[in-house]
Amino acid sequence: MEHRLLIIEDDTDLREGLSFSFSGDGYDVTETGTKRDGIREIAKGFYDIVLLDCNLPDGTGFELCREVRGHNNIPIVMLTARDTEMDEIKALELGVNDYVSKPFSLGVLKARIKRILQERSETAKIVTGALTIDQGACKVYKRGEEIPLSKLEYRLLLYLIENKNHILSKEQILERIWDSDGKYVDNNTVSVNISRLRTKIEDDASNPVWIKTVHGIGYIWKE
Repeated sequence: MEHRLLIIEDDTDLREGLSFSFSGDGYDVTETGTKRDGIREIAKGFYDIVLLDCNLPDGTGFELCREVRGHNNIPIVMLTARDTEMDEIKALELGVNDYVSKPFSLGVLKARIKRILQERSETAKIVTGALTIDQGACKVYKRGEEIPLSKLEYRLLLYLIENKNHILSKEQILERIWDSDGKYVDNNTVSVNISRLRTKIEDDASNPVWIKTVHGIGYIWKE
């Protein structure tokens, strides 16, 4: 399975080198060099793990972790040139999954990331009703049979389940799943994709049990 890696590093040469190497290993890699863009990418809920530099031009990796950890448990591996015990303690207290000092061995870094992803895949299953979502493999099963979902449908399903029993407006869904900048394809984008998802996961799409419409507001995952 292709894992999705987000690299947040302002050193262009290092970032591009890491991207090239991990892409060669089969990772789906996205790069960014600022705290602001990193937080925006993480908010999309698309990535499996983050490789984060401690020092960024518009903030620190510590600040990013503090902001992200309030609502997201995505694995984070921090890279830093400041090899001090206090920095490592601070990073771990903020919820960083691992901490690697520069210069580092690329082989060791890859091994640590692989270990984190393996551990996560073993505990990353969500069971709701007749559905089982294997986040490690990015697959969805209904009563034991796999349901083929597109990447977009999978992300939409996860977002609904993560916010179960809470109403999500169309605007919230658009911003999270499609475009964080607010440039949307069409006003019917959400309703069309909700309909497609219902067709795949509901026993009767015309009388949905899980994805309920809240007229005039949005949708809610009922559990």
